[in-house]
Amino acid sequence: MKTIRALQLTQYGGPESAHISLIDAPVAGPGQVVVRVHAAGVNGLDWKVREGYVRDAFPLALPTVLGIELAGVVEQVGAGVTRFTKGDRVMGSLGGLGAYAELVAVDVANLAKVPASMSFAAAAALPVAAVSAWQSLHFAGPVRAGQRVLIHGAAGGLGGFAVQFARRAGAKVLTTALTRDFDYVLGLGADHAIDYQTGRFEAAMQDIDLVLDYVGGDTLARSWQVLAADGAIVSTASPAILQSTPAGRRGLWFMNKPDAERLQQIADDVAQGGLQSRVDAIVPFDDLPAAIERNRTSPQLGKTVVAISA
Repeated sequence: MKTIRALQLTQYGGPESAHISLIDAPVAGPGQVVVRVHAAGVNGLDWKVREGYVRDAFPLALPTVLGIELAGVVEQVGAGVTRFTKGDRVMGSLGGLGAYAELVAVDVANLAKVPASMSFAAAAALPVAAVSAWQSLHFAGPVRAGQRVLIHGAAGGLGGFAVQFARRAGAKVLTTALTRDFDYVLGLGADHAIDYQTGRFEAAMQDIDLVLDYVGGDTLARSWQVLAADGAIVSTASPAILQSTPAGRRGLWFMNKPDAERLQQIADDVAQGGLQSRVDAIVPFDDLPAAIERNRTSPQLGKTVVAISA
């Protein structure tokens, strides 16, 4: 059987726990296509899975291939597939792991077409960040004009889309970010930004209707102080919110679900210039373990994407 390169997690731990190695090439099952992956998005979930922080939410049988979103070209079509043909340019999130490989078998329900004017690197930055931003913004209920929305991690790939979607909904958008990134988040539509390294957002904000927590840790813990009595915190960063929510408050743990129709709408909007999507770095496959570690240790501006196949 043909072998391909993939980034495998062999045990829970630090950067040394993930290795690029050879695995058997996949075969398209019914309702699937095999995609030759040209680019894949780097996400915070990569290192959280690697270190075992979300092993209860995402139980795994190791070794396993990391990566949750991709863009590439359909190379093989499985039984019953009519939406795509060999040679189609596609993108999507997997709804699980396995994107960091040269070839990946993907359920066609998770895939959308890459707009003709969009590069694979730009496409790979969209499936998780853009769709998760939309879903998490509306997870606690419809966002209404005039509501006060606080977005932590606003300069990241997920946060950048959330700022734009909240602005479109007519909300007053408050954010935390580094001072160096203020121009970026304000340019996306934020009304106000506070540097989380030099200021205390809880000293400057109150009566927040919705907090989108894309950071976790102490940031999440302090966010209860600014929440309106009937407000909600939606966290993508900490499953522990379900156990740590104070009595009488509303805290929700959000996990992304693939939505190919929404992804297609967003991708077309980005291609037409209606939404901004920032790819901050494109790294080679061999640098992927280090890129995942940088995601853990360094503030992110937009998305990092790994180039896998030429």
